[in-house]
Amino acid sequence: MRPFFLSTRVAIALLAAAAAHAASTDSASRMLLYVDNSLGNDISVIDLATLKLVDTFKVGNEPHGLCAPADGRRLFTTIEAEKNLKTIDPVTGKILETIPVKGRPNECAATPDGRYVGVPIRDGNSVDIVDTELKKVVKVLPVKEPHNCFNAGNNHDMYVSSMGGDEIDRIDLKTMEYSAKIPVGGIPRPYSVSPDEKWLYTALTNLHGFVIADIASRKVIEKVELPPAPPLDCPLEVNTPTHGLALTPDGRELWITSLADSGVYVYELSSKKTSPMIHVGKCPNWISFSPDGKYCAVSNSDSNDCSIIDTRTRRELTRLKVGKGPKRVLVVNVPVH
Repeated sequence: MRPFFLSTRVAIALLAAAAAHAASTDSASRMLLYVDNSLGNDISVIDLATLKLVDTFKVGNEPHGLCAPADGRRLFTTIEAEKNLKTIDPVTGKILETIPVKGRPNECAATPDGRYVGVPIRDGNSVDIVDTELKKVVKVLPVKEPHNCFNAGNNHDMYVSSMGGDEIDRIDLKTMEYSAKIPVGGIPRPYSVSPDEKWLYTALTNLHGFVIADIASRKVIEKVELPPAPPLDCPLEVNTPTHGLALTPDGRELWITSLADSGVYVYELSSKKTSPMIHVGKCPNWISFSPDGKYCAVSNSDSNDCSIIDTRTRRELTRLKVGKGPKRVLVVNVPVH
């Protein structure tokens, strides 16, 4: 009886191990960085586990915006030349859907559930709200010279910047109307909103730095200037010394690009101190963090490469060649199965 008892125990152990393996396999994922090459027709894909370029997706001329839902099962990109929003399989690069929009699109934003995508229309003075289930634009709101959409991590609202109105506007996705308009004291460029939606941080045209606005009071409460930089010489970003800005996942730091310096600064929100500059490629454009906060990715639009920074040591780990004119970058935790 003893041999039978042992074999049964082993069998049970093997079954348990198999179940554990299946569960881990089902939950396995890859942390992938996507880089849109705005002067080309593709998106570069970098695996943050290996820090290697692993794929290139052909998507259409002049890809501009990148966004994704929280589950990482889809990737959205706006294509300027074709005036559409494309849904892409983030693993294979296969184009799953193409949704026409009302004009030349810029940086998009998706709700975490993936239901809605906001698409600024640069040549239409408007923002399109795309319903991804209905596969069409369901609302068009007026915006004077829109630039970027942003989602703060919830399904009930979204933001769009108005370069012509010197403000950033909040959209209520239930009513499909504006619920707030926040003046920022200048022409807003890239911006970020805290997850609790109390604070807004934005770069401005001709400012080497950023401003902080209190969303509830609709007022700018502070202007932060970065150290002096040499004259700006970045063809893709005229009069915009800062064109990348993002909060770390833990909300403690704001990372900011300096195009003229070819570097990145870290602003610690609690101490209000700015770090020494982290050197990257030429004309650093956009910033994205890995969900775990370990890596910061920066597109370098004039040297056609992408810098990966270790956020703990604040050192550049690698600089990888991508396509032509890289702009938006996005890190997505992509399920393997």
